[in-house]
Amino acid sequence: HCLNHTRGCIPERSPTSVNNVGRKPFQCVECGKSFKQASEFKRHNNIHTGEKLYHCEVCGKCFTLGSAFRRHKIMHTEEKPYQCVQCGKSFSRASHLKRHKKTHTGEKPYQCTHTGEKPFQCVQCGKSFAEASHLVSHNRTHTGEKPYQCVQCGKSFTQAGTLKLHERTHTGEKPYQCVQCGKSFTRASHLRSHKKIHTGEKPYKCLQCGKSFTEEGSLRRHKRYIVERSPTSVYNVERVFLEVLNWHQPLEDTRGHIL
Repeated sequence: HCLNHTRGCIPERSPTSVNNVGRKPFQCVECGKSFKQASEFKRHNNIHTGEKLYHCEVCGKCFTLGSAFRRHKIMHTEEKPYQCVQCGKSFSRASHLKRHKKTHTGEKPYQCTHTGEKPFQCVQCGKSFAEASHLVSHNRTHTGEKPYQCVQCGKSFTQAGTLKLHERTHTGEKPYQCVQCGKSFTRASHLRSHKKIHTGEKPYKCLQCGKSFTEEGSLRRHKRYIVERSPTSVYNVERVFLEVLNWHQPLEDTRGHIL
């Protein structure tokens, strides 16, 4: 046990010697796993003690392993250091790049065994789901159940993810930061939309006039404007009708006599 042991202090687990001394001399007494270096054993030991030495300054989340912490940090910056040499597409993780490269090689090592079966059916509306958890979430649309409650304002939600997003309105947490200008956002989707300001990308194009937009919402507003300005639009037909009606109204003088 550690010196000056007090409440909350985690007793130190010392490695035991193993037969293959010189190869992996540091063995965990909890699970029996062996390590070559003391530093590796110490990192592994944190899994058993629950100690989380790595703290994210952006969102406050803590991690046991440095590797998990480094992967987490990329989430805030949306940094994508792993680039495909064939098409230039970038990824946040090496494993994602490795999986992507198979689209170029045509390699398909994993065979899909999915049947498309959806055995979990809602008894109220008949909608079916592949997983039981999806049915549980869906059932709440019928029952109105909202089991996830905000401890600060009391507002309730049907899903844990929605509650997490809501809590950021209280904490002011904005974990998704733009690496170019430093602006932060509460949602990853908002950061993706923002980044188009820097890249100039406008993927949403109006098929009627050819004008392009950075956000889908801007395209929808633009299309609505075009519809309202159209000669056959119900808005314009009504406007023209009222104008014609006013043209045919007899004029009266101040005494009410028709001129």
